[in-house]
Amino acid sequence: MKIILQEDLRGVGKKGAAVKVKDGFARNFLLPNGLALKVTPANLAFIERKIKTEAGRSYDEKKKAEELAARFLSVSCTVSVDTHDDDKLYGSITAAHIAGALEAEGIILDKKQILLGEPLKALGIYNIEVKLHPEVKAMLKVWVVKGK
Repeated sequence: MKIILQEDLRGVGKKGAAVKVKDGFARNFLLPNGLALKVTPANLAFIERKIKTEAGRSYDEKKKAEELAARFLSVSCTVSVDTHDDDKLYGSITAAHIAGALEAEGIILDKKQILLGEPLKALGIYNIEVKLHPEVKAMLKVWVVKGK
């Protein structure tokens, strides 16, 4: 059976591609789960419109991400932490702490966008990579300073 994929499926094809699959796979899995449509002129036109609107939306999101990346050049994030007498942190700084500090600056990010290899465990200045869009990454300067 020939179908049009509505999602990227590993081993089958990319979104929007017209592919031939076994009838049972299409009838029992792809079509009921909304992962594919039967090939008809109306469905071909529908998928084409859907891909164009998503491409336009993605372009707008990319532009906003690039503007935010440019803003990161002038913004530094400061995280105040409690320390022992010898300037050792009681805990560690995670992506959630950094996201909270950015929120205080007026920048809303999901903690999953902050690419922190491992938690920060010492005072200092760190350059952290932030993924704003699949095609846009930026560097953020994070200052970990002693609190009260």
